[in-house]
Amino acid sequence: MGLLSDPVRRRALARIVLRLNTPLWALPVAWLERSMRSVGLEVYTQSFSRKLPFPDETHERYMVSGTNVYGILRAPRSASTESLVLTVPCGPDATNSQAVGLLLALAAHFRGQIYWAKDIIFLVTDHDLLGTEAWLEAYHDINVTGIQSSPLQGRAGAIQAAVALELSSDVVTSLDVTVEGLNGQLPNLDLLNLFQTFCQKGGLLCTLQGKLQPQDWTSLEGPLQGLQTLLLMVLRQASGRPHGPHGLFLRYGVEALTLRGINSFRQYKYDLATVGKALEGMFRKLNHLLERLHQSFFFYLLPALSRFVSIGLYMPATGFLLLVLGLKALELWMQLHQAGVNPEEAGKAPSPGTPLLPTQGVGLASLTAPLLISQAMGLALYFLPVLGQHLATQHFPVAEAEAVVLTLLAIYVAGLALPHNTHRVVNSQVPDRGWMALKLVALIYLALQLGCIALLNFSLGFLLAATMVPAAALTKPHGPRTLYAALLVVTSPAVTLFGSLFLWRELLEVPLSLAEGWQLFLTALAQGVLEHYTYGALLFPILALGLYPCWLLFWNVLFWK
Repeated sequence: MGLLSDPVRRRALARIVLRLNTPLWALPVAWLERSMRSVGLEVYTQSFSRKLPFPDETHERYMVSGTNVYGILRAPRSASTESLVLTVPCGPDATNSQAVGLLLALAAHFRGQIYWAKDIIFLVTDHDLLGTEAWLEAYHDINVTGIQSSPLQGRAGAIQAAVALELSSDVVTSLDVTVEGLNGQLPNLDLLNLFQTFCQKGGLLCTLQGKLQPQDWTSLEGPLQGLQTLLLMVLRQASGRPHGPHGLFLRYGVEALTLRGINSFRQYKYDLATVGKALEGMFRKLNHLLERLHQSFFFYLLPALSRFVSIGLYMPATGFLLLVLGLKALELWMQLHQAGVNPEEAGKAPSPGTPLLPTQGVGLASLTAPLLISQAMGLALYFLPVLGQHLATQHFPVAEAEAVVLTLLAIYVAGLALPHNTHRVVNSQVPDRGWMALKLVALIYLALQLGCIALLNFSLGFLLAATMVPAAALTKPHGPRTLYAALLVVTSPAVTLFGSLFLWRELLEVPLSLAEGWQLFLTALAQGVLEHYTYGALLFPILALGLYPCWLLFWNVLFWK
């Protein structure tokens, strides 16, 4: 009573337990090995360990160690040159025992068939995505995330496709398909069409983003529901998170899906045998592949499983937003050119040897100082939170994860003082040309970044362009400065993330209060940093090293003296 009643001691005890990482649940490795061998598979195990950059308080882990178990069904009609994967992630948060049982039942059934032309790997991973990443790195003989793992003793052919299965109960009312992968990657659309075909054939209800598919597209309700589903996909893809084990397979050029059994729509009920038939049909079709899936789209948005928006329809939207930046940059360049020509010489071309007047040139220091300081703030935002977490915990009563998040916020807010710092360095004789030249550079910098981001992850690029482009085009040191400042703050990357969380929960019909939204925002910051160091997610470095310094340039333009 005395120990746990004190909140400070209770938090300290929680930190000790988290650091010890005592496994309250462990994967039954020996039982899985016996079960897979009993059905005639080649069974192997792989141990792995990973020290996270700071404790993951969401999943309560820091020093992670586990064991993956996989069995290989050798194809009787081929030389093990190609393979398919059926994987089930397990962990303390979700044991996924129903999916493990279905995997073993499918393995026993597949073992009795003679038509397999590809090896089939039945993989059970420990610690969810960490185990999946460890196995994939060992299978492809690379190490990109720093996970320490033992080499694989058994291999199959090149992986052509993979399906991840997650079941929450013995009764399934619908199968929800997840396509968003690491850094916004998507599987080939043919794999999604294959899943939908076998769900319809078996009478199995399939959902997207947890939503039932619209039945009537002629009324207003159908398109509105499709728009809601599409916006959910845009937000999930923009996060850059791997929303399932399939998201890590996509990095290695393996087309993959994650199927989750949902038990929510009570009017539909299916047993695991129905789910198994759909999976068997998918694997039999994939078994007939003569080459990798490549004919259909890799870039698309889904308002429903039966409809998609191709890249040729949605990419021009981002292009028009970037065109605004290009036209604004062209306008500034023309103004700078006209300001550097005397009125009596406006109709004459200057000779090559004519030196520029003092009012014609823009001091290099007026651009160098803001650019260097802005980029230095971005580097500090990227490196200092993780490097300085131990120093923060020694001087302040916070945990490591809290120290990382608070340092992120402190550096981000400290950037607001940037104009006052740079103006002490800058000594420009022509202030108007100085801010115009700085904004010209910032506009080009922002346009290049958003264009590259849109090519890699359209949803992220579009969200950032839709919020940052209007503020970037309007910002100037003259006019209603308070209004421009408020617009810049509202459209900054951090506030955009904060607002996206509220929009996401509204679309899920689970609204947030302001306090709950703030806590979810802090959790999202910590998870974003963790996923960058653990899986290689690019959202954190894109915001810290690219967009935040660029936003600071516009902030400097606004308060240019």
